[in-house]
Amino acid sequence: MRRVVITGLGTINPLGLDVETSWRRMLAGESGVDLITRFDVSGHAAKIAAMVDWNPDDHFSPPDQRKLDPFTMWAILATREAMTDAGLEGIGELSEEERDRFSAIIGTGIGGITGIEEQHLVMQEKGARRVSPHFIPRIMANAVSGQVAIDQGLLGTAFTTSSACASSGHAIGMALMSIRSGESDLVVTGGAESATTALGLAGFCSAKAVSTRNDDPQGASRPFDKDRDGFVMGEGCGILIFEEYERAKARGAKIYAEVKGFGSTDDAFHITAPKEDGAGPARAIGRALKMGNVDPTTIDYVNAHGTSTAYNDAIETRALHRAFGDHARKLAVSSTKSMIGHLLGASSAVELVATAMAVHTGTVHPTRNYTTPDPDCDLDYVPGEARELGVRNAISNSLGFGGHNVSVCIGQPD
Repeated sequence: MRRVVITGLGTINPLGLDVETSWRRMLAGESGVDLITRFDVSGHAAKIAAMVDWNPDDHFSPPDQRKLDPFTMWAILATREAMTDAGLEGIGELSEEERDRFSAIIGTGIGGITGIEEQHLVMQEKGARRVSPHFIPRIMANAVSGQVAIDQGLLGTAFTTSSACASSGHAIGMALMSIRSGESDLVVTGGAESATTALGLAGFCSAKAVSTRNDDPQGASRPFDKDRDGFVMGEGCGILIFEEYERAKARGAKIYAEVKGFGSTDDAFHITAPKEDGAGPARAIGRALKMGNVDPTTIDYVNAHGTSTAYNDAIETRALHRAFGDHARKLAVSSTKSMIGHLLGASSAVELVATAMAVHTGTVHPTRNYTTPDPDCDLDYVPGEARELGVRNAISNSLGFGGHNVSVCIGQPD
């Protein structure tokens, strides 16, 4: 079986516009959550979010900005960072024969909602004939994989996965399988999301899924804490370069971690609520471990889905108990969402970037705002400070509306 390793990382998220800045701030337990000033939230129950602090004029020309939604722009920039990190910045100059085996599989949960809201307003105010000719290719979900392929000259398979908060987790799994099967030698994978808009936030507010701790933005996302009251919307992108192991080794590439297994299941229970017994996520974890032939007792770290909602955190804890038995109490478990909010379809990707850094550096970031234990959440959630930990193998979990459960296992190369 062909082996797969991670050789490059890139991100744009509420803590930074690159991996180095983001990781340093994650280890420090900093928060990217603040009051929303981008649009009027006077009528919204939640007035906070974790937003990307950036200026598109620094990266894209006005014509390109008209053609690209933020989620696609972020994916292009994060891919460029990841390619440079992997020593592959000149990949577009390689032969078409080589690039035919270079692919792009990237997830998004909602896609170009920013462009939808903008152009709907144009139609209302100026009429249908004034809607931009770039509207459809800008907002379609597959723009993210297509535009990355165009920017990098990738001629292999290119498509987008969409399964709510598990979207980029499924993209990552498909990237693993594409290399293992021999279809690709290298895959740009991950996810991007830019759904922090007036309409996007309103929908989640109506569903009563988000925190309304508006007087304490940085304390609002508190996964596994007894006083949690909902997730905080986030936005951004995470990109990973997956590469066939022998190819990476031959060119002397830096290897962050080996991608060992992937598991995917569904609760088949409810469109938004997870099944309370935690069996679905536990089965996904089991499948990831089985694919990688990984002994559960060698898992040292779990990057949890950890949304800060009452149901998710308790049920994910239950799933970890089911999957690991007595070993669950020896796991270090932390939630990246405690600092950057919930990036929806991009969450799996940014969290796998953090997991890869944990394997690579031997340090795991803390769960911010974990101060009051919940009897239903009884594991080690790495409160307070980052922890030095020799991570042999790690699991990253993602659970999405629709009952989707994804688990990815990475670790030190065998």
